Amino acid sequence: MLAAMIFFPLNASAQDSAPAAGVDLAAGAKTAGEVCVACHGADGNSELSDNPRLAGQHAGYLVKQLNDFKVQEGEEEARRASAMMAGFAAMLSEEDIRNVAAHFAAQKLVPATAENRDLAEAGRDIYRAGIADKGVPACTGCHGPAGAGLPTIYPRLQGQFAEYTVRELEKFRSGERANSEEMKAIAERLLDREIEAVAQYIAGLR
Repeated sequence: MLAAMIFFPLNASAQDSAPAAGVDLAAGAKTAGEVCVACHGADGNSELSDNPRLAGQHAGYLVKQLNDFKVQEGEEEARRASAMMAGFAAMLSEEDIRNVAAHFAAQKLVPATAENRDLAEAGRDIYRAGIADKGVPACTGCHGPAGAGLPTIYPRLQGQFAEYTVRELEKFRSGERANSEEMKAIAERLLDREIEAVAQYIAGLR
């Protein structure tokens, strides 16, 4: 969701389909089963719409987010605020993070569904074309026409819970979530109904 003119490679998902060298998928599965399972499910397919589905998400993106939940050396606060996730992330070493991210990336997503057809149709227009008179770019520019994202840089959005997407966009808009200046600038231009609409469309993307 940055600029529609950004080139989006059609084979982006293929670039992130194989685990990186040196990761231990078995160790990642163990960490998921011990640390992440209650909120995200052992395979990353959360049953709770407040918690994102992580299955099939790009490993590099998950690594970045888990590190953003930690207070990094030389910084006074985490780049992404979450009292709950800060506690879990603090338990994980860099090796743990790489392994569990690779585990979730290797899982098959069970996608959420759009529950409001009218909103989803309105969201389709925003996702594909943006809102020109408000300077809101098309989401396809960074996240792709099917919401596949771009490994490490832009997350896979397809089939994500609408409730979760709404909440994160609202956090970007308010400044509560500040680990992406691009998304913060975009979310600041969106009304509640526009956020809800694009979130419904994303939930139905395949």
